[in-house]
Amino acid sequence: MADPLRIGILGAAAITPSALIKPARDVPEALAFAVAARDPGRARAFANKHSLPRVHESYDSLIDDPEVDAVYNPLPNSLHAEWTIRALEAGKAVLCEKPLASNADEAQRMAETAEKTGRPLMEAFHWRYHPLAERMRQVILSGRLGRAHHFEMDMCLPVPRPGDIRFNLALAGGSTMDMGCYCISILRFLADSEPEVVSAHAKLMGAGVDRYMRAELRFSDDRSAAFTASLLAFTPPRLRARVVGTKGEMRVTNPVAPHWFHRLTIRNEAGTTRETEPGRTSYTHQLEAFVRLVRDGIPVPTDARDAVLNMSTIDAVYTAAGLRRRG
Repeated sequence: MADPLRIGILGAAAITPSALIKPARDVPEALAFAVAARDPGRARAFANKHSLPRVHESYDSLIDDPEVDAVYNPLPNSLHAEWTIRALEAGKAVLCEKPLASNADEAQRMAETAEKTGRPLMEAFHWRYHPLAERMRQVILSGRLGRAHHFEMDMCLPVPRPGDIRFNLALAGGSTMDMGCYCISILRFLADSEPEVVSAHAKLMGAGVDRYMRAELRFSDDRSAAFTASLLAFTPPRLRARVVGTKGEMRVTNPVAPHWFHRLTIRNEAGTTRETEPGRTSYTHQLEAFVRLVRDGIPVPTDARDAVLNMSTIDAVYTAAGLRRRG
């Protein structure tokens, strides 16, 4: 077997063990190899805890390491573009956490850098790589719902810590960036089309930072969509997608992280059916796809071009809500 893809990690983010380190133990073609953090002591502690072979004193040092094949970027949103571009220019493939950038212009620069350098860039929308994603699309295409004409996605999970970086405007925070980006990605996927933002309403956590966002969307063929994203609001926790057709509807509980729990329910004239889709963690499927992209050039659905489109809708939601886009 070829040597595993050696992946360097920027920062010691809380998502990294779930998103990369644990999946790498199940994917022999990948190795969580190195880490760097603003605080070198924190990087060393993180490496010791997770048995990473190498620690770097700075992000630049990690990116310049010739033994690092690829970079995982889970830094705050506002730092995605800068450090992803630096890594691409240093010849590294990059798996960048969602959302790819602070806004569509940054995402476009990242996409152009990936094209110019010839290095792969993938946005870490892990949900898209679990078999449940394709199953949802199969149901829509099967005709069991008739013509699917309305799509909804709600992602409302309380984050009760006001000091959380997701409420920091300078770090490109906000509920639309953190949870709304999932909602928009899923709606675009289910409708297989790019939406126009009709309206958006935000509730704020400080100046310019949305803790809640509700947006209405439409597609060019008169189909409609809507999403609710909430980090801190008087909204019951929910994580669900809904597709309404002329002959029935599909509801999906937890399409975002289906390895924890999910259920797909179809109601139509034939009755009600419920099912689950087997698979490993969505992060494991994602890592396998990243390795195939880097090693074999096999395209992925969450590439930089898709990320630019997703960020364009995020920007439009903020504009419709009377807020400035991030960045």
